[in-house]
Amino acid sequence: MFKVKNIILSLALLVCSGLAQAQQVEQRIDSLQILIGQQTVLHLKASVKQGDKVELPSFKPQQQITPGVEVVEQSKGDTSHIGDDRMVVSRDYTLTSFDEKVYAIPALNVKVNGKNFHGNQLALKVLTVPVDTVHPNQFYPPKDVQDNPFSWSEWSSLFWLSLLLLILCGAWLYLRNRLKNNKPIITHIRIVKRVPAHEKALNQINVIKQQHVENQETQKAYYTQLTNTLREYIVSRFGFNAMEMTSMEIIERLREAGDQKMIDELKELFQTADLVKFAKYETLVNENDANLVNAINFIDQTKTDEKPTEEKVVPQLTNEEQKTQSQRRLIKSLLWIGAIVGLALLGYIIYQSAMLLM
Repeated sequence: MFKVKNIILSLALLVCSGLAQAQQVEQRIDSLQILIGQQTVLHLKASVKQGDKVELPSFKPQQQITPGVEVVEQSKGDTSHIGDDRMVVSRDYTLTSFDEKVYAIPALNVKVNGKNFHGNQLALKVLTVPVDTVHPNQFYPPKDVQDNPFSWSEWSSLFWLSLLLLILCGAWLYLRNRLKNNKPIITHIRIVKRVPAHEKALNQINVIKQQHVENQETQKAYYTQLTNTLREYIVSRFGFNAMEMTSMEIIERLREAGDQKMIDELKELFQTADLVKFAKYETLVNENDANLVNAINFIDQTKTDEKPTEEKVVPQLTNEEQKTQSQRRLIKSLLWIGAIVGLALLGYIIYQSAMLLM
């Protein structure tokens, strides 16, 4: 009976030894003593057979592994094969603490094929930072509030906008000088009094009447002026180009609108004028007066009721002058636009600079 018990006990020890060898859990820590706020790493390893299902404990950041000790982070599970149909599954846990104390790190639970296995319990001592009370002068007083350092990213946009403003000012000054040097084209609008054709002709005849006709040369000038005055009147009154027509052509055109006696007297005047100008014919004094009266009668009988009028006369500009005026208008528009944009840009830069310096 005693031998049977010994055999059973021996078999139980062999089985337990086999199980212990089949699954081994190791738990160790890098440093058993740290200062407040320092970190240390807890290593957990499980040696199992290949094919075993292993579940390692998992902690969230700032979750306490034991009261007073936090898990900062944990690594991913790592598996390595060690031969003899065995493998090691491991995971690291970064720990920290903020209270001075000696902590007991519990044995972590590892499940292998649904069964629980535990590591070994550890101790972690957390020390406070020693304060030098003998030499207090070594400590500096609190610093004043410091301004943030210069940041290029905050000022870069204002720098480029300022550069753009300088370029805009340079362009504005260039256009202003160009506008100043390019003198404007001044056009004067004249008010012209339009005198009726008959009044204009009679005024010219009154001037001719004052002339002294003494010889053939003065007679030629006299009749040239008189017939030219009549031709200009006929152009304005009857609308055909009497200046380019002969005396007979003018008479033929006038027969359609005038009375025969008046036409005969005008024909006699033109014939006398042609003789004086081309045949060196010399007239008598009474003949000159008669022709002058015939010219006045012709104008009086054919004049209209037209009244003197006033008319604005705008000088016509050449193509070059029109081009110059267009350029000046464009430059003025650009100057106004540039001034508005420049002032807006300057105001924006000043405002943003003030905000950054506050």
